[in-house]
Amino acid sequence: MSDKSSEAVVGRRRSEGLTVSMVRSAYSRWAPIYDAVFWGPTLWGREMAVARVNAIGGEVLEVGVGTGMALPCYGPSVEVTGIDISPEMLVKTAERVERERLRARVTGLTVMDAGNLAFADASFDVAVAMYVITAVPDPDAALAEMSRVVRPGGTIIIVSHFRSERGGWKIVEHLAEPFTTKLGWDAGMPVDRVLNRPELTLVERCPVPPLDLYTLLRFEKRA
Repeated sequence: MSDKSSEAVVGRRRSEGLTVSMVRSAYSRWAPIYDAVFWGPTLWGREMAVARVNAIGGEVLEVGVGTGMALPCYGPSVEVTGIDISPEMLVKTAERVERERLRARVTGLTVMDAGNLAFADASFDVAVAMYVITAVPDPDAALAEMSRVVRPGGTIIIVSHFRSERGGWKIVEHLAEPFTTKLGWDAGMPVDRVLNRPELTLVERCPVPPLDLYTLLRFEKRA
């Protein structure tokens, strides 16, 4: 088995440690404090992703909408449907929509598994998943479903932390993996796992400041 093949197998085994019930349970605990903990660390990635969505406009699916931190950033040319596996997180999202008067921009919020989307093929112009793809039990299924529900020529945007290949962060990630799985995400997922879908063309890959711990990936779905 080649080194790349071995890495792919290891990546799958790591993510198989997450289950729907584990993720739902983890984020039910995170819901009350999620904004306080993650607002700052995810700010740059959210702003970068949403800026790209706003430049495209149209019907947008936000996978793993969480507490809705990105929703106020969407522009008037965007209609957002948000899904999340955690009912508790969506309660917080709905509260934000009401508090910040976002009803005209947010067309739906639904509890749903990213790996089994209940939308018809080619329903959206854009699908965006911010800090989500490494926090689902089956990243391959989630990306396949995002691709399925995006129209030909449409866009998929992913922001996430992927396994570091060198330096001190690689050691930290290795030590943290058993704990991050219990907290609801996979710190050891390699970026190659999301780069090889034949129907998607990678058009942008850039680090997210301030420490480049996260990566933004933008794909176009082939017509």
